[in-house]
Amino acid sequence: MLSFLNRFKHFDIPLLVATLLLAFAGLAILYATTLSDSSYGIFYRQLVYFGLGFAAFFFFSVFNYHTLTKANRAVYLIFLALLLYLPFFGPTIRGSKRWVDFSFFLFQPAEFIKVVIVLGLARLLYLKRGQINSWKTVARSFAYAALPALLVALEPDLGSATIILALWAGIILLSPIQKKILIILFACFLAAGGLTWKFVLKDFQKSRVLVFLNPRLDPKGRGYNVRQAAIAVGSGQLTGLGLGKGVQSQRKFLPERQTDFIFAAGSEELGFFGSFGLLTLYFFLLWRMLIIMKKAKDDLGMYLAGGGLFFFFFHAFINIAMNIGLLPVTGIPLPFVSAGGSSLIASLIILGIVQNVAIQSKALRF
Repeated sequence: MLSFLNRFKHFDIPLLVATLLLAFAGLAILYATTLSDSSYGIFYRQLVYFGLGFAAFFFFSVFNYHTLTKANRAVYLIFLALLLYLPFFGPTIRGSKRWVDFSFFLFQPAEFIKVVIVLGLARLLYLKRGQINSWKTVARSFAYAALPALLVALEPDLGSATIILALWAGIILLSPIQKKILIILFACFLAAGGLTWKFVLKDFQKSRVLVFLNPRLDPKGRGYNVRQAAIAVGSGQLTGLGLGKGVQSQRKFLPERQTDFIFAAGSEELGFFGSFGLLTLYFFLLWRMLIIMKKAKDDLGMYLAGGGLFFFFFHAFINIAMNIGLLPVTGIPLPFVSAGGSSLIASLIILGIVQNVAIQSKALRF
């Protein structure tokens, strides 16, 4: 019992503070978007997820990450089974089958498989640290991420599938892999991208990219979201219109204002200074994870902290770039801010794992 409690002495306080500030900021922005509704159900559900997520955060903070990555092998198989279940038995919501319906909770396996991928890849590269420049190891690591990415893409959820492959690429870059292998991999991805565009992507997915390049192609259809998001961000100016006073969000001109486009809704009400403050919190969180990664007691801890860093970087970058018109709309949630229990809990789990790395590295030094 004492050894369990002693772990809390070595908590990385800056990481914990950044986590809490982002969570509270997200709740405030989400609450403001519900003011025009007759019910606050989305906000109250998010509060429940917040509580569950922080319980998971503290659990994974003190659960030895070596033991956790070993147990992850069984968890990986369970989530593959869930992803296989969805195309046949998952409920169709907004044209896709992404959720397992537990009646009181919609569980989205794609959000949690990202955490599983980080754990699995970290252990694989840790065990194969002397063989990373072997094509067999590279292929094995890619297959580990590509299989769930393919199943997620079939839902269809191309955004989450892209995040999974990006996590693989990020973690591989942390390893001592040779540059010539990276060049070959980059060339393969370019070729695969061309083939995917021609033979894999559906018409609605292609149209998102084409509308991103030229929103005037479909100003009242797929281009509508992009235009309304740009109007919302611009109308916030420096200080914003005030929480709960945004025109685009409160009058529901801005679609998906509580999920995909919540950054645009927040920018309208908080303005440039508020948006800058939110971005500063994300940068601080990423910086702190970078510090923890560098101070990790072993390569496994380094890969886990680096995976957490890439997890938040890719989600925040893609969502915000999508909101301001720099990337096509992909449906990637903004961590801690977008409504959704699976996303919030998965984010807190991976931060708990990073906190675990920090605790163990501090305990070793002390």
